[in-house]
Amino acid sequence: MTDATADEAEATKKSGKKGLVLGLFLALVGGVGGYFITASGLLPFANQEVAKDADKKGEGASVKGLPDVAFVDLPPVIISVNTSDSRHLKFHAQLEVNAGYTADIEKMQPRIMDVLNSYLRAVELTDLEDSLALVRIRGHLLRRIGIVVGEGRVRDVLVMEFVLN
Repeated sequence: MTDATADEAEATKKSGKKGLVLGLFLALVGGVGGYFITASGLLPFANQEVAKDADKKGEGASVKGLPDVAFVDLPPVIISVNTSDSRHLKFHAQLEVNAGYTADIEKMQPRIMDVLNSYLRAVELTDLEDSLALVRIRGHLLRRIGIVVGEGRVRDVLVMEFVLN
């Protein structure tokens, strides 16, 4: 008798993990399948609605004019990087300037180049090899150039060349 009651007790203590795993798997497969069907355009009515919405937006919208900006080209700079071997950074940039300040920026170009050289010489090789190095350098240069020429004159620093040899 004790054997029969022990078998029944073990049979009723199932945890239900198998059903949970199966449910999660089926939900994942259904989600991936639904995304594929929708993204590939296999549903015929989905693409027509998107096209109609795009046409409606294009009819009544007016095109905004471009901002009144000018670009000031800075001379390329080649800087030796502080490492045991001789590595160099070639850096070339342009400044996006509000159009009324082009002459002021060109007048201050020697000071801008001094700030650019000073900052780039202080950058470590490990900082340059980082995937976000270019974004960080642009931000630092924009802030420093803004201090030199005055706030609101330079809109952005556009990097034309960034080569580490």
